[in-house]
Formats: sequence, structure tokens, C-alpha cells
Amino acid sequence: MALVQLDLPDPVALRGRWAALAAVQAASGHGERCRALRPLWHYDDGHGSWADLHHLDEGRAVLLGQDRNDSETYYAEASDFFEEKETDLLAGAPEWWEPPVRRVRDAELFLGFVYGFDGSAWYRAEYELDDGFTSVGLPVLATALTRGKIVATVQRMPDSEGGRPAYEAIDALIAADGEVDAGLVAAVAPSADWDAEAGAAAARAFLAV
Repeated sequence: MALVQLDLPDPVALRGRWAALAAVQAASGHGERCRALRPLWHYDDGHGSWADLHHLDEGRAVLLGQDRNDSETYYAEASDFFEEKETDLLAGAPEWWEPPVRRVRDAELFLGFVYGFDGSAWYRAEYELDDGFTSVGLPVLATALTRGKIVATVQRMPDSEGGRPAYEAIDALIAADGEVDAGLVAAVAPSADWDAEAGAAAARAFLAV
């Protein structure tokens, strides 16, 4: 079965936005929602929907996850659990997609989508169902989405008083591409409850790839 090509950014192109969002989340005390664990970059919305990007060798990567409400694809154990027809998310896929999938299954999590990057383009298995990727709303796919998520995070800080951080400060944080210091983080939201050092450390973790 042929794979379907997708229009998604190169994995490395996501680093600046992912690191900036991780910095803000960590500084606000919610670093578990967006972080780098060496070759694994994680994002979740705090409500059970998530996406993980696994960096592999030779520039390859696997992006997988699930929207807890909108994923209509049921892979492996999920098919039995929900008593739904299975969608084979690895149909036609090369063998190197499987280890990240196995890691998720070993953690007893369900999958809605599995996308593979072969060094030049993204692909997925062929199916017509909504796999939930769009509704997960991975904000690092675009600068505007990342800005919006950062603004929302800052405005939830107890002493933010609803203030919006300057886009210039957010864009500088993104442009640092992981090479972030506490000053860049503090410029986005200089709050008494803001741990800028933790934010900078979270961003620099993305440099390991």
C-alpha cells in the first residue's frame, strides 16, 4: 500500500518554536507539557491530547500522538478497547517507524496518528478517517500558533493582569533556536512567579538533537 505525502515542516525547522514554547511552559511551572528529552520532543495540551517527535538517525523522524476526543483511527490495542475497526497506521511504512510506536504501546498509550520523515518529506499510511492530528493543534507548526500559545500561557500567570507580551520578545525567543538565556525568557513575561532560569534550561535541552 502506498504512503500519503504530507505538507509539514522539516523537523529541525520546528526547533526554535518548540524550544520557545517549552521555555515559557517551564517558566510558568508547567514544563511537563512541552519539553525535550534528548531525541524526543514532547507536547501535550494538558487535557489528554499529545504529540511526540522522535528524532532518528540520518535526519529521519517519527511524529506520533493522539487527540483524545477527535482521533477516529484506532490502532492495535485501541481497536479492541473501543471495539472499533482497526486502522493500520503502519501500513506500507518502513521498519524504522516501528520502534517509536512500540515505545508508546509499551507505555499503554493509544495512537491516533503516526507520521514518518525520511530526511526529505513526511508520509503517513493511507486512510480516509480523521486521525486527530489537526485537532491536537500542535502550536509549533507555525509562528502565529506558537505566539498564540505563548500569549495564552503568560496571561494565565497569577500577576499578569491580562497583559500581552510583545511579539518582538516572543519572536526573539523563537529566533534563538534553542540558544536561550534567562534574559530572553524574562523579556516575554517579567513576572514574580516566573522562573526564567528553568525556562532557559528547558529551551537549551532542544540543542541535544
